[in-house]
Amino acid sequence: MSRDISPKCKACRKFGMKMCSKPPGKCAFEKKRGNRNTFFTRRLSDHGAQLKEKQKARVTYGIQERQFRRYMNIAGSSEGITGDKLIQILESRLDNVAYRLGFGESRHQVRQWINHGHITVNEKKVDIPSYQTKPGDKITFKESSRKKTFFDTVTQAMGSRTVPDWLQSDNSDISGIVLKMPEITGIDMGIDTRLIVEYYSRR
Repeated sequence: MSRDISPKCKACRKFGMKMCSKPPGKCAFEKKRGNRNTFFTRRLSDHGAQLKEKQKARVTYGIQERQFRRYMNIAGSSEGITGDKLIQILESRLDNVAYRLGFGESRHQVRQWINHGHITVNEKKVDIPSYQTKPGDKITFKESSRKKTFFDTVTQAMGSRTVPDWLQSDNSDISGIVLKMPEITGIDMGIDTRLIVEYYSRR
């Protein structure tokens, strides 16, 4: 599976918002904000605005174009508002759910835990970051992984992130449960899904 290996701070500057996992003050966008981010000083065309929003969503969730388009097709063929369904699919990914629970400092880091087989869903190892979680699923670490050096950083990170109301975290057990499907009203990503839907509807 291909992955995004572009410099994260380059994406921060391009999309005009902090998107990397660097500590406050360390991000190049924050340091040079207002000086070199000329991409947004000129008015974008409708197509340009739609493209920017689509790319912002892709970079945020770390998804390649082909997979993102597949998610759009699924969302478009589902009942309900297409944009809301798209966010629901993206938020339900295992890598995002584990990130929301505080299992890592970034989705990229959590994706590494999953790829290396450290994460379990309902006591079964799942090494696919795009795995779609559902209500009732319990996400945690394998017992053998809890003895690894990196696990200390996980225990320290748990509790430092606000967990959305569709998830329930257990800091003592380093685990979490999906209570319900994510709702877009409780997710503030700074992404205008309406523009994304418009972008694909014109293609």
